[in-house]
Amino acid sequence: PKSETLRYCLPHIKSSNTSFVHVMRFVNSGYISSYIHDIMDLQATAAISHVIVLYINRQQRNEVALIQHSFRGIVKQALSGDAVVIRGQPQGGPPPEKTICLSNITAPRMARRPNPNMEGSVETKDEPFAWEAREFLRKKLIGKEIVFVKEYEVPGTKRLYGIIYAGKDTNAENITESMVSEGLVEVRRGGLKPDDVNQQRLIQLEEEAKSQGKGRWGEGASKHVRDITWVIENPRNFVDSFHNKPIDAVIEHVRDGCTVRAFLLPKMDYVTILLSGIKAPMFKQDDKGDQVSEPFAEEAKFYTEVRLLQRDVKVILESVSNQNLIGTVLHPNGNIAELLLREGFARCVDWSMGVVSQGADKLRAAEREAKDKKKRIWKEYTPSSSSIDIKDKAFQGKVVEIVNGDALVVKMGDGKSKKVFLSSVRPPRAVDNTENQAPNKRMRPLYDIPYMYEAREFLRTKLIGKKVNVKVDYIQPANQGFPEKTCCTVTIGGVNVGEALVGKGLAKVIRYRQDDDQRSSHYDELLAAEARAEKKLVGIHSKKEAPIHRVADVSGDIAKSKQFLPFLQRAGRSEALVEFIASGSRLRLYIPRETCLVTFLLSGISCPRGARPLPGGETSKSEPYGDEALAFTKEMCLQREVEVTVEAMDKGGNFIGWLFVDNVNLSLALVEEGLAKVHFTAERSNFYKQMLNAEENAKKKKLNLWKDYVEDTSVHEEIVDDKTEREVNYRNVVVTEVNEDLSFFAQYVDNGPQLEKLMEQLRTEMESNPPLPGAYSPKKGDLCAAKFSQDGQWYRAKVEKNEKGKFTVLFIDYGNREKTASTELATLPASYQTLPAQATEFTLACSALPPDEDAKQDALDQFYDSVVNKELKLNIEYRSGGNYVVLLYPDTDQDVAQGLISDGYLIVEKRREKKLAKLVSDYQKAQEKAKAGRLNLWRYGDFTEDDAKEFGYKK
Repeated sequence: PKSETLRYCLPHIKSSNTSFVHVMRFVNSGYISSYIHDIMDLQATAAISHVIVLYINRQQRNEVALIQHSFRGIVKQALSGDAVVIRGQPQGGPPPEKTICLSNITAPRMARRPNPNMEGSVETKDEPFAWEAREFLRKKLIGKEIVFVKEYEVPGTKRLYGIIYAGKDTNAENITESMVSEGLVEVRRGGLKPDDVNQQRLIQLEEEAKSQGKGRWGEGASKHVRDITWVIENPRNFVDSFHNKPIDAVIEHVRDGCTVRAFLLPKMDYVTILLSGIKAPMFKQDDKGDQVSEPFAEEAKFYTEVRLLQRDVKVILESVSNQNLIGTVLHPNGNIAELLLREGFARCVDWSMGVVSQGADKLRAAEREAKDKKKRIWKEYTPSSSSIDIKDKAFQGKVVEIVNGDALVVKMGDGKSKKVFLSSVRPPRAVDNTENQAPNKRMRPLYDIPYMYEAREFLRTKLIGKKVNVKVDYIQPANQGFPEKTCCTVTIGGVNVGEALVGKGLAKVIRYRQDDDQRSSHYDELLAAEARAEKKLVGIHSKKEAPIHRVADVSGDIAKSKQFLPFLQRAGRSEALVEFIASGSRLRLYIPRETCLVTFLLSGISCPRGARPLPGGETSKSEPYGDEALAFTKEMCLQREVEVTVEAMDKGGNFIGWLFVDNVNLSLALVEEGLAKVHFTAERSNFYKQMLNAEENAKKKKLNLWKDYVEDTSVHEEIVDDKTEREVNYRNVVVTEVNEDLSFFAQYVDNGPQLEKLMEQLRTEMESNPPLPGAYSPKKGDLCAAKFSQDGQWYRAKVEKNEKGKFTVLFIDYGNREKTASTELATLPASYQTLPAQATEFTLACSALPPDEDAKQDALDQFYDSVVNKELKLNIEYRSGGNYVVLLYPDTDQDVAQGLISDGYLIVEKRREKKLAKLVSDYQKAQEKAKAGRLNLWRYGDFTEDDAKEFGYKK
């Protein structure tokens, strides 16, 4: 046994001054076994000892030689199972490198991709266990310090061959022996020396691996060949298939600080990845074809190599640029992009920042840190100066106007208005279409620029009249004739308005120079929103044809205005959008139903004009309180959805009528504020009395126009001299419906047979051709057929309102209304649409309802019982925004209104017209009779006496 031999030999070995380490290495080498078998006589220990001493002395001389041919290094890369690249320690820059090969072994060849620049180049496959051999070296050595002992150098190639020890000296693990023992490489036996103990040991280890069937010596070696995808056919679909989830990968190559190539595991997809959100200094070719590096390019590449090259990492694929993928590489110690930025080896770039999924704010913060410390590429960095006063940096206000698709006017707490622009946002731009454009057509950006109207409407519906938070990001100085811009981030309810606009595809993000810091404080969120919009192909990114808005501008065009006037008058209350306000009573409206732009004048008032531009660049002076009236109207209805009733048209083609904002009469509101006076034309309207009262209150309070008002105490005639005689032309009618304001619907008896015939034909047709449920989609203003819930019969109707799927319809031949579902409505055949509505709306003349709610209800009930479904005689007395009539019972000629007044249900409404003097006088006598008898509303006395002078009332 070795131990026995060693025990007898030790005294002789010690006398030769041989180190114990060398003795043990010799004993364990296996060579001593042959000596022991040959020499059985233990007395021959002196001879054995002499041999051992000679062997050990020779080994000591060899080790001295090895020390002279060895060096240390750090493994940078494993090229294959038998070759690695090592580097030294960096000193003032990237260190020198050497490629070294393991001697006496051959590793399986690894696959190579075809070279696209070489004709006829083809892909080569892995030899079995090539990847496993390379991976064994990679996992053992990458980033670790080793000792390499050179055995020889190939002349010409200067390629070094030798032994690698995985440690700081030659006592560490011998990598060659480890790989042979795992069966991953083959020993080259042809060049081995029989007397070299280390080389002979390789043969012994290989034989043991073969006997154990390890690695390439086992069965099924063909299964250990990779199926590599060198080219990704559809990069976009490939990226989307991972859904931003981390993927295991091994970095195979570092092209520069921000570009790497990697194998994605386990499918072995070979991809080039650009780090998202950053750009490092790069390598370029000059005119001579030589490679020239930008400042800090070498250092940035080395920084990335040291941390990523052949390391196990996580990759998040986020987008595509040509055939290259854009993504984030996550090292166990963090995001490499963030580390590069923090060390000043890279800068943020906008074109890929929008796809960053791991926190673009972290990248920006890392870049700011490097800028502040002026690291490397930022050594000459100078921050942009800001001229924004800290107190003006952020404020709150109410949005009063949207200007195109990227600006808004905000009214602040002190009453001042400020125009602000959305930071880093560019609204839709005009498309060059001069060839197809009419030569004399005037450009209207809001309607003619694709998606400009949609952008404006998106902001208008979200912001008008709402309170917003404004943060000033930067001020863009005046340039090329354009004024200075205050660019801000506007938020409402925590939502960034600019980001929402860009995300809908209704605006783009402005691109800046890399050194330009004047941008939105949420610039990366804007880029991300734009990337989402581009991916979804919405708005301006859509491949579909842009929406077209054909809007007829009839302002000032008398001929066109005359064409539209009948439609607007018959429509009654129409929806409109206030686009512009020229003065307190002059507005520009867009009417969606007729798709036209009109100039609209408020009826019934006289309003002062504000300052307005004149030809030649001059400005006219404002009339007293004209600017205040303009401001009031602007705040109340600019860019709001309103309802209008068109009554007439003036000589200039402007429409005249009433405008309602949330059911508030704008004319009446201006009068109440003392910003307008009642015009005599208001006498013909239903609002005349209200407007007189409002004007009287404004006078009392001395508001605005009435600031210096002094009451005129002279007596006026109550009845205006009017030589027109009362016209009497009674027609028989049947009252079908009574409304809550003393108006009612009636049918002319003469038209009765025609209506009955029409209804019979309509019901026959609807029964023979029943409509399909859901086939008809009702819209406001449509004429349709509607089934009445009380009798289940079909009637002609008009759709007035849609409330969450419940439609309010007016039965136009009877005047009653009903809420119904769309399934109870159907398309009205064209042949039944020609006959005008048979129910006409009227109102009792010279009479009014009492102010008390209970008395008002009693009056309506009595009026309903007196007239509904009865044949009466009707005479139209005057028209003032409606038909005001007198009703008589046909058998007695008794006046219905006079009877209700004499019974104490209604009160008299005084009229100034002379032709109505006798009628009003008769009504006054009937009212006095009711007062004297204390009938109904007069049962507690004359309630109008509370308006006497002692109570502050003056006639």
